[in-house]
Amino acid sequence: MRMLVVAGVFSYLLPLTFYLFTSCARMGSPDGGWYDDTPPQVINTTPADKSTNIKAKKIVIQFNEFIKLEDAQNKVIVSPPQLEQADVKAAGKRIVVQLKDSLKENTTYTVDFSDAISDNNEGNPMGNYTYSFSTGPNIDTMEVSGYVLNAEDLEPVKGILVGLYSNLSDTIFRKEPMIRVSRTDGSGHFTVKGVAHGTYRCYALQDADGDFVYSQKSEQIAFSPKTYVPYSRPDTRQDTIWLDSLHIDRLIKVPYTHFLPDDITLMAFTASQTDRYLLKAERQKPEQIILYFSYGNAQLPKITGLNFDASRAFVVDPNEKQDTINYWLRDTMLINQDTLRYELEYLMTDSSGVLVSHKDTIESLPKVSYEKRMKEKKKEYEEWLKGQEKKRKRDEKIDSIMPRDTTFKINIVSDGSLDPDRLLEIVMPAPLERCDTSGFHLYFKNDSLWYRTPFALRPVRGNVCKYHVLAQWKPGMEYSLEIDSAACQTIYGLVSDAAKKGIMVNALDRYSTLSVTLAGTEDTSYVVQLLSQSGGVVKQARARNNVADFYYVKPNSYYLRAFHDPNGNNRWDTGDFDANYPAEDVYYYSELLECKEKWDVSRSWNINSRRRNEQKPEKLIKQKDNQYKKKLQNRNLQRAKELGIEYVQKATGISLGGSEKKEKQKQ
Repeated sequence: MRMLVVAGVFSYLLPLTFYLFTSCARMGSPDGGWYDDTPPQVINTTPADKSTNIKAKKIVIQFNEFIKLEDAQNKVIVSPPQLEQADVKAAGKRIVVQLKDSLKENTTYTVDFSDAISDNNEGNPMGNYTYSFSTGPNIDTMEVSGYVLNAEDLEPVKGILVGLYSNLSDTIFRKEPMIRVSRTDGSGHFTVKGVAHGTYRCYALQDADGDFVYSQKSEQIAFSPKTYVPYSRPDTRQDTIWLDSLHIDRLIKVPYTHFLPDDITLMAFTASQTDRYLLKAERQKPEQIILYFSYGNAQLPKITGLNFDASRAFVVDPNEKQDTINYWLRDTMLINQDTLRYELEYLMTDSSGVLVSHKDTIESLPKVSYEKRMKEKKKEYEEWLKGQEKKRKRDEKIDSIMPRDTTFKINIVSDGSLDPDRLLEIVMPAPLERCDTSGFHLYFKNDSLWYRTPFALRPVRGNVCKYHVLAQWKPGMEYSLEIDSAACQTIYGLVSDAAKKGIMVNALDRYSTLSVTLAGTEDTSYVVQLLSQSGGVVKQARARNNVADFYYVKPNSYYLRAFHDPNGNNRWDTGDFDANYPAEDVYYYSELLECKEKWDVSRSWNINSRRRNEQKPEKLIKQKDNQYKKKLQNRNLQRAKELGIEYVQKATGISLGGSEKKEKQKQ
């Protein structure tokens, strides 16, 4: 509600400013004029709003000022949904809606403009305006509302269709269009209007093809097994009457019709892409061919060379999901060959959804051709010769042959410190032909003396070039990893240089511990995640008897997220409509946790103590509500503050202090 002080001041101020300050007529101008914060108003509609027994398909809405219509194709929703999209146009002070589909008998139609309408000058949004009419003798006025959230991270989903079905069949979502629809706003909120009395199921759909039916796996959807019965009741809400921008005069109760249910919460997800097909084959580097598939399969593709022998040409390196496969070329001659033609045989999903063998003929070319690479090497050689010539003129020792790279450096991934629960990672530049682990040595320091300690070197699944060093890292101890020269050799014949890395395992007193006890659920299959202040996962722990313990937590402030994990795979899984199971439930702890050195922090968390749409901390929400509306609120109050209260009193002749201010408001 607008503050009474604004209404009181402006009722005196506006006639006077029109007379005294005609030079300030431009709204929002920096020379002292007042903003036009009044949104457009409907003054007439044809047919009249909420009319019955309507047969005409043309609607004209007249406004009191020039208006503009923003993104009508996406923001304006006609319900029941129109398979042939309605023509919605704005011209001057009116909007014309031309329905293309034939009208259904005894049906309530609504045209929901959301926030698409604003005035032409200042862009003041009209708000959520809805026009309705009925083709029969009665008009349906029930409403249902709620929220659509992304199932994985509870992010509000903006612009997704939300619809109702009176047919309660589990498969109706794939067969028939929704009967009533709406669209979510920036906060994920929706209101479906013009609903008749009855029982409904509610769905959400990111409709890719405009048929109002779930027809593609790539479409984001939400569904619930619950049914909803719309109803209404008289209710009151509290409004605030303000004396000024800082002081409240009184609280009043305003009667209104409360439509229910108003708390439907739908969790949106995109089903896993199980249809398998080849996305692309690329050769960014001359020594690698990488195949990208839409979905992985344990049966890897078969390559038959058409202009080369592929029988032992590759080191095959599939990732963990087996949807990306890296083929490292072994032979230098093949690396130098610009065009590699081959037949690729792989499993692909056919039109009936069955995996069948499929063959493609592919040509793979490197990003940089062999000729260009040779030119770059020639340029390097010429630069080397120039350097040798300069040395010769200075009577320095010169080389007769340009040195070649025959070794490589092993990358020990560490900044010199290590958390006790972390794995030390080693990265090679290419797949290894040979790795002699007897050339790897791990030492720890005790009282200035170094002692050998056992460890294991384990390949990382899904990356043939990575290894983990497994050891019992003791907090507060200093270690040294040392690798002999020539301990490793790549498939290209390069041998490793000697390497040494000092590692300090951090002491226990540099960490905090955190224990999280889950409540509000009888199920114990939950994984709790510790999140950074930007929302990234720092650690995760499986709850044991609904208690999740985090050790070696670095001092910082964190958020918490939990997800239901009934299959025990320790990762969040999306849903599947055809299998009738939703995505795994996700919850957020709404407060920020502070962990400091040497602190033992414990929290009890009732995961259902808040509605799901109220759980995610504001700082983590990326999809913000329409900020433009907020910028338009109370701009004249701010303008009055900028001008100063003395200016307003002088311009209006009104004293706005104390009891006089309150008296003027009563007038």
